[in-house]
Amino acid sequence: MSLPNFSHDSAVRIATVSQVLFAVTMIALGIMGITKGDFTVMWQPVPKGLPGRESLVYLSALISLASGVGLLWQRTAAIAARVLFLWFLLWLLLLRLPAFAHGFTVDVYWAACQSAVMLAASWVLYIWFATDWDKQRLGFAAGEKGLRIARVLYGLALIPFGLAHFTYLKQTAVLVPGWLPWHAAWAYLTGITFIAAGVAIIVGICARLAAALSTLQMGSFLLLIWIPKAAEGSLTPFQRGEAVITWALMSAAWVMTDSYRSSPWFGRMKARQV
Repeated sequence: MSLPNFSHDSAVRIATVSQVLFAVTMIALGIMGITKGDFTVMWQPVPKGLPGRESLVYLSALISLASGVGLLWQRTAAIAARVLFLWFLLWLLLLRLPAFAHGFTVDVYWAACQSAVMLAASWVLYIWFATDWDKQRLGFAAGEKGLRIARVLYGLALIPFGLAHFTYLKQTAVLVPGWLPWHAAWAYLTGITFIAAGVAIIVGICARLAAALSTLQMGSFLLLIWIPKAAEGSLTPFQRGEAVITWALMSAAWVMTDSYRSSPWFGRMKARQV
């Protein structure tokens, strides 16, 4: 397996649909943060007493907005991906992982897994657009080993998503559209799918199929649950946040799926060094 080959023969170019979707998502998150004057749901929770919290609100929003715009231009895609990768990495290391010291609660691991998914997608984009400078100084992160770590990180994040469907079965089942039968069964099935996809990606067996199915499942949640609720005006503030999260995670999952474009759909992947 080799990394996707993106030529840089035009002043303005888009690598993939997933890149565009991820870029637009980051732009939207940035605009939302600036408009609200607070962290969007993707960055929450952030401790109220955190020093410089207000400044961090606008810094996060500006990084999201500027990096999203940067990803849409060939000349700035490399630096935009690098900034996003480093920002999500710092967010995970400094704000998400230390929270586990206070307990392994759903709020803690859910937020950590969301950040891990966004970091994994940003990492893939960073690898796609890595310059010679990146490869020489950050070769481990910008090469095949970095891609493998990003994929494992994504796979690990999917497993708690699936487990939550069992832990919160009642809350999950009630969200299944009324026209579908066997609500509990659908909750179990989607939970199993997340777990199976995560394991497949980690071990590298049917990984491309697993990534695609996880993307499709997140898209289905958006299409079958959140969009209809938004159309009928029944979204609660919490559900509105969940819809935003689902959209962002779907865009990240699509990037992860695109990272397997040169891989087979079935069987074990055979990696090679770049």
